[in-house]
Amino acid sequence: MYRPRIIPVLLLRDSGLVKSTKFKKHRYIGDPINAVKIFNDLEADELVFIDIDATIQNRCISLDFVRDVGEEANMPFSVGGGISTIKQIKSIIEAGAEKVILNTIACENPAFVSEAAAEFGSSTIVVCIDVRKNFWGKEYVWYRQGKKNLALSPEQFSLQMEQAGAGEIILQSIEKDGTMSGYDADLIKRVSSVLTIPITVLGGAKDLNDMRKIHKDTTVNGLAAGSLFVYHGERKAVLVNYPVLEEKLNVLRK
Repeated sequence: MYRPRIIPVLLLRDSGLVKSTKFKKHRYIGDPINAVKIFNDLEADELVFIDIDATIQNRCISLDFVRDVGEEANMPFSVGGGISTIKQIKSIIEAGAEKVILNTIACENPAFVSEAAAEFGSSTIVVCIDVRKNFWGKEYVWYRQGKKNLALSPEQFSLQMEQAGAGEIILQSIEKDGTMSGYDADLIKRVSSVLTIPITVLGGAKDLNDMRKIHKDTTVNGLAAGSLFVYHGERKAVLVNYPVLEEKLNVLRK
């Protein structure tokens, strides 16, 4: 029976791991390579690393970091942060990443997604779509750390990215980020209903029950989280963790 991938998403800032709440209040979590070693032991399905400052600082995620992860990780991993050229993607894939994650460049230059997909294949190109309501309650796609928005709904932009050649969408609710209050089920249902490519959802997961609900009610391919895999207990003590195989299989039980 099909089981969705369960994916830790790890945020990079100044060579360390951080965790945010609604894209703000970044808390230092620890060393990223040490986290990779732990996730190796826990047999994580896949890892995602995003350098959250790269675009604002007009640079790409560190190739040295990608190589370090590639040498250590026993599972596939994807990286994002400031990627804006074909040369950068080539270097990142050569350094060991399976996929690259595009955000700002996809919003500002959708044609680049088509160019990248034609060069490396759609399966290599992931577009992360960050979603939030504006002051008037209108839901839009946001980029540049959630500071700018497109005049497009998440459904419209997701479909545009699929048509451009993206092989996968990561759908993230900014309002749910770090809250551990459950995924935005309505958003996920609406966007997944218009896509035929794989979709991974992110933002709000508290436990495997949250993942089970989304798996039961939608057709998503990946269930991602940040806080769930770096915090433990009500006081959010820092503890890198991941469900064992039996717990992962429980996601299928309805």
